[in-house]
Amino acid sequence: MEKHQHVRRTFDDTAAVYDQQRRKLIPCFDDFYGVASALAEVETETPSILDLGAGTGLLSSFLLARYPKAKLTLIDLSDKMLAVAKLRLEEMESSGVTYLCEDYTAYVPGEAFDIIVSGLSIHHLSDADKLTLYRNSFANLKPGGVFINADQVLGHTPFVDTLYKEDWRGKVEASGLSEPEIAAAYERTKLDRMTDLPTQLGWLKDAGFSDVDCVYKYYNFAVMYGRKL
Repeated sequence: MEKHQHVRRTFDDTAAVYDQQRRKLIPCFDDFYGVASALAEVETETPSILDLGAGTGLLSSFLLARYPKAKLTLIDLSDKMLAVAKLRLEEMESSGVTYLCEDYTAYVPGEAFDIIVSGLSIHHLSDADKLTLYRNSFANLKPGGVFINADQVLGHTPFVDTLYKEDWRGKVEASGLSEPEIAAAYERTKLDRMTDLPTQLGWLKDAGFSDVDCVYKYYNFAVMYGRKL
């Protein structure tokens, strides 16, 4: 966990206000999370789900609304973010939820999962850690299981990446967030280690996933998908 301490401290500090800012910092919020949860299509009504970098449990809450009897495992570096997640999921009267304050790049589960998801977390990892994580995710899925990464990606050229960043900044500055909130959001982008979409789709294929696709994209917000045959 040591190499990710800066990320943990940053999200510990922002845990209390993280959720109330989400819609203003994610211009495509409804489609982004809606598509990610819709892709979590498996044959059982009681799936085992692993949420990597679960934060405040936002993506998990969408999945729990779809699968009320799911067995959820949320893993995140920040215990303060997970404390918010626990409150959120308890309000949904959920049971069978496990919270792990760990580095998910080094997590070795004792079971395989039907669904593995991540929301706005993997872009904080190095390229080497991303590739390792994709391989581990494939290994940790049951046959027929699905992997969904709803994340931010780098533009595939410097010009395109500038378009992405300018669009996001324009929408954030028109969102109604206060100047300190905007400044804090910009400061958090210094933690970003984004990789372009074609490279990541290639890594998912190399890891063994079938039917790999980017199912949704809005500028640098992308929902990636793959399944284990």
